[in-house]
Amino acid sequence: MLHHKIKTSYAGLFLIACFFWSGTILGQVEERQRPEEWENLVKGGKFIDLFQPIPPIGQLTSNTWGKADVVPRYIDNGIEDNEWSYWGGNILKGEDGKFHMYVCRWREDSPKGHHEWPNSIVVHAESDSPMGPFRVVDEIGKGHNPEIYKTDAGDYVLYVIDGRYSSRSLYGPWEYSKYEFDQRDRPIIEGLSNLTFAKREDGSYLMVCRGGGVWFSKDGLSAFYQVTDKRVYPPVDGRFEDPVVWRDNIQYHLIVNDWLGRIAFYLRSKDGVHWKTDPGEAYMPGITIYEDGTAEDWFKYERIKIFQDGLGRATQANFAVIDTLKNEDKPNDSHSSKNIGIPLAVGLQLELLNKKPITRQSNSMKLLVKAERGFNPLEELDLNSLHFGTSEEVDFGKGAKVKAFKAKGDDLLITFEGLGNGFKEDDFVGKLIGKNKDGQLVFGYSRLPWVDYNPAILSTRKPVVNQSTVTVPLENFGQVKSKSSTIKVWRENDGEFELLATGKTKSLKPFELVNSKLDNLTSLSKGETIDLRISVTSKNAQEEIFEISTVVE
Repeated sequence: MLHHKIKTSYAGLFLIACFFWSGTILGQVEERQRPEEWENLVKGGKFIDLFQPIPPIGQLTSNTWGKADVVPRYIDNGIEDNEWSYWGGNILKGEDGKFHMYVCRWREDSPKGHHEWPNSIVVHAESDSPMGPFRVVDEIGKGHNPEIYKTDAGDYVLYVIDGRYSSRSLYGPWEYSKYEFDQRDRPIIEGLSNLTFAKREDGSYLMVCRGGGVWFSKDGLSAFYQVTDKRVYPPVDGRFEDPVVWRDNIQYHLIVNDWLGRIAFYLRSKDGVHWKTDPGEAYMPGITIYEDGTAEDWFKYERIKIFQDGLGRATQANFAVIDTLKNEDKPNDSHSSKNIGIPLAVGLQLELLNKKPITRQSNSMKLLVKAERGFNPLEELDLNSLHFGTSEEVDFGKGAKVKAFKAKGDDLLITFEGLGNGFKEDDFVGKLIGKNKDGQLVFGYSRLPWVDYNPAILSTRKPVVNQSTVTVPLENFGQVKSKSSTIKVWRENDGEFELLATGKTKSLKPFELVNSKLDNLTSLSKGETIDLRISVTSKNAQEEIFEISTVVE
């Protein structure tokens, strides 16, 4: 079989080198050794740095379940009670101004304890605040690991493992159905569960499955098509689950949890297909701290979901939390699980004004920091603390420093030195890290004006090969029409690749398929099994390579 080549980012490379298993397994826990490079990250260099102290919600109480590590606590954060165990769920803000959570639950006194979860029921809960308290208003039906989204056509789609509910209203009625999946001659990595979704600009949908495969649908209801043939997660020996993907006005974001190590990873992408892993923990136990100093040391954080503002920026994370090992959560005991919310530091609105590509030799960079409600950049930023450049630089306290600044209306125009920016050809955002005048973290990402953020996404299926021709099915999963593309097909022969066929194909509309028939350049024998490598290139698409075995017809 072919040996797949995996392209990794800087962070991925040192993860491979440094991230090893260590310690001993204790039930469902294994301690991880962090890469030494992570010790050099500055505040704001890790996603975990974005978790903020939680305002007190309701009354602090000890009259509740849980180990001493989580008692006393603010039980009005999220949703909990003594009768039910809650798990997963995300929040949408409705047109009524209320916040709607779709979460699953099972009775706490069920004979199987926590392991009653396969029989969980999805419920609809409401609150006047995204932090809670949420109160159940309706039961929807059986299901686990729910995630809700709204299509451009106005349908609410509520994913659960092995199916979905759909409705034209947040209040139902809900109709159950199945998704349609087309794996497109690719292996489905670890099955189709724990799915997570992000709407693209044109109303089409990107989906990431538990195993780290990327899929696309025209509208979030019609068939999802798999595009990747390997997981997009960092190349470490993790036990991955609970991915969550979202898109803001800058880029795509993805967090995935290594449940055994109780550590999660954070990735970013310009198109949802090609991902860069950032260093540092995305989250881990110990992040639930209130403004009054109260801390809740939950044993596990799982099923992360993201609440977003009007620009798509992450403003809050919600988790399923449990106070002990799942095997220790028995019926009618003092253990259970719930959903909690934690506010996040929100990125600044940034616009890079340089039109020509920035290189390491550039003299200066002009960055516009936009004012918004409750934020005046000229009055609030500690300009001496700011660093701008690639994440690989600023996450480690490097990057370019402020050279000059001036007001531009209510906004602030900052000129940064060019020295230390770190930009390379494959970078797709700039990052700012610093502090405000109160010493609190500020950060933000900016797009790079010379980068194409909406490329065609060309992808081939398994070719049909006979003794004289190779027919390659080619599809475009981007949101724009592709340019004419070049297809090349190689066959492997004793570890070497020789060109089998090549040709050009027409431009493709989004989700269009064409079968390109190419003439063989070498002779083949009917019935022989051959290993193929297919590449497709276009002026407005990144090169894609697909490797597969087939039999000559």
